[in-house]
Amino acid sequence: MQKITIYSSMFCPYCHHAKALLSKKGVQYDEIDVDTVPGARPEMTKRANGGFTVPQIFIGDRHVGGCDDLYALDAAGKLDSLLQS
Repeated sequence: MQKITIYSSMFCPYCHHAKALLSKKGVQYDEIDVDTVPGARPEMTKRANGGFTVPQIFIGDRHVGGCDDLYALDAAGKLDSLLQS
């Protein structure tokens, strides 16, 4: 199982949707709240090659993108294999 990291904000509905999908898949993830963890937002932006909105999702070392990107991977049937690799 790949390590999953999601940079999020408590008030972001897209973050909640992304976490719900990951939970539905039965996978655990590390969540970093960019509003409360000092330095998390600049770290996220650097890791996401300039992506500054939340959520920013990483599966292993791969930057998946945001909530829409995660759901698109699932709709294309690619998310499960990515989570398992």
